[in-house]
Amino acid sequence: MANVIVVGAQWGDEGKGKVVDIYTEYANDVVRYQGGNNAGHTLVVGNEKTVLHLIPSGILHEGKRCIIGNGVVLDPKVFLEEIDRLKKKGYLKNDSQLVVDANVHIIMPYHKAIDIARESNSGARKIGTTGRGIGPTYEDKIGRRGIRFIDLLHPEIFARKVKELLPEKNLILEKLLGGQPLDEEAIINEYTAYGQMLGKYLGNASKLLNQSITEGKNILFEGAQGSLLDVDHGTYPYVTSSSTIAGGACTGTGVGPRFIDAVIGISKAYVTRVGEGPFPTELDDEMGEKLRQVGQEFGATTGRPRRTGWFDAVALREAVRTNGMTGLAITKLDVLNELETIKICTAYSYRGQLLEDFPQDLEVLKECKPVYEEIEGWNASLAEATSSETLPKKAQEYLKKLEQVSGCPVVLVSVGPRRDQTLQVKNPFA
Repeated sequence: MANVIVVGAQWGDEGKGKVVDIYTEYANDVVRYQGGNNAGHTLVVGNEKTVLHLIPSGILHEGKRCIIGNGVVLDPKVFLEEIDRLKKKGYLKNDSQLVVDANVHIIMPYHKAIDIARESNSGARKIGTTGRGIGPTYEDKIGRRGIRFIDLLHPEIFARKVKELLPEKNLILEKLLGGQPLDEEAIINEYTAYGQMLGKYLGNASKLLNQSITEGKNILFEGAQGSLLDVDHGTYPYVTSSSTIAGGACTGTGVGPRFIDAVIGISKAYVTRVGEGPFPTELDDEMGEKLRQVGQEFGATTGRPRRTGWFDAVALREAVRTNGMTGLAITKLDVLNELETIKICTAYSYRGQLLEDFPQDLEVLKECKPVYEEIEGWNASLAEATSSETLPKKAQEYLKKLEQVSGCPVVLVSVGPRRDQTLQVKNPFA
């Protein structure tokens, strides 16, 4: 038995979907524990690409149970659309394969309207939200005024809650944000219909997962976004609204920490970031554009071009520590194939000081300049590699350098988008 958490080790978009898809082969249950449809996981099986926003990446494997834990916020319209697309592709043939916890909070139309209006009114202070209503939904959850999945299945209770909440939301939209009010009856009718369609997926994630643990089954915990976007440990306020680090897997599913066996951090062989916020190794030049084009660095959810930069070991060490990582999965190593030299940031320079730790003070981080080590590239294709030992020698040296500067062993290497372009060094489920 093994229970493994997969987390993003950077600012998101690290390729978690592919790694989860690979590890699902060894798992019985795959559970998503935080975030919403502001994240997109891109999976390539054969020549077919599938983008998922809410449903765990393990859904592409027949017979694997996929669970959406209580820590997730769910847009029922997006969820139903995703189910429909999967069924049209021949997946999710058995609805019992998918479970949604009763305590999942629901993204309502006023959450999205407030999210978009706030960002449009923020000017230079915008944080780069996707406008999907994620933050306002978590606000209502913490404020104890949220609507949960179970409420959709009780029309009278749901209608009462909407009638209680909507006047305040419309006041905020109209008077504070300059938006348009929303129609109460339309919302009640639309979301009551969603409840009728989604009731068959209702379940108790904590009970099901703990039962699996008792039975000696393997569980894979799937996170969204990245560690540096964690609401507590990330580059606040340029973060998401949930706990993206490994600890969030426990609070977001109702599984105790003593049952966790491994934490695998996913990191690109370089770094990307979407939205606003400090990014010490950002390359706003020809090299940055080359990484963006070769790596196809455009958001799976929004299509936004990602900011790109050299590998940042200072940021990675922060992620290794806050997650208690036991292994690293390095993705997109092949994007660096044609480079003569590659840079790795091993420290920051701040007003004449050398910083080896990631600053908590955002104002300090904004002024940090990367201190680089430059190493020779391999300037060769990785297509023929069948194991980490068969990679070009310089590529192997690059991976060893990443292990050295992060203090965490590499357990998986991705050299292309397909399933079969993955080299496992050590299987955390073994």
